[in-house]
Amino acid sequence: MTEKNELKHIAIIMDGNGRWASKRGLPRSVGHKKGAEVVKEITKAVAEKGIKYLTLYAFSTENWQRSAEEVSFLMSLLRQYLKTDLQELKENQVRVRFIGERYMLDNDIQQMMRNLENETAHFDKLTVCIALSYGSRQEIIAATKKIAQSVKNGDILIEDIDINLFSAMLYTKDIPEPDLLIRTSGEKRLSNYLLWQLAYSELEFTDVYWPDFTPEELQRLIDNYNTRERRYGKV
Repeated sequence: MTEKNELKHIAIIMDGNGRWASKRGLPRSVGHKKGAEVVKEITKAVAEKGIKYLTLYAFSTENWQRSAEEVSFLMSLLRQYLKTDLQELKENQVRVRFIGERYMLDNDIQQMMRNLENETAHFDKLTVCIALSYGSRQEIIAATKKIAQSVKNGDILIEDIDINLFSAMLYTKDIPEPDLLIRTSGEKRLSNYLLWQLAYSELEFTDVYWPDFTPEELQRLIDNYNTRERRYGKV
């Protein structure tokens, strides 16, 4: 791997849980449960490769429009993760962070999220950033409002607004931008995910549904990434 192509941050759109289950004549909830197990396996694989950041699209702001039954199951799955995975995260020295519209989540979930972030804040082997109740357009609007308020308060001048200042107002303010975006299940769109942060990321799409995604498939996509020349708009 050349220095230019150093892979520090992978972002993943974990897509296809429901379709994976439907193809097997199973409830969508089974696909979500299997997908949660794959998260653990892929997180471990990323850590073993020495990659420092992994951002996972777990639940979008648009996902709230799904059936009440499915949303309820996903929230119960989230509660289980937040309650049971702390020890494993500690053993593997994984830091966890959450980005998204937290206020849309139940209070007990918000508290568990804060506890998990606090308990793992000092780890630095791998940072797993979980996009939960997240939408990139909403994030950009929130950042714009922060900047507008700062200008109104006289804390900054309009002339101070640049790429670095705007980036510092995002949920990902102290996380490097993704080098590689992976989306599973064959879909080829960003779905309101990290629109600002992915400006110069390399994109890889795989037909594999998330519940079938393996460390071997991850390595194949990383190998593809390593063949690319990243020019950032230069010749």
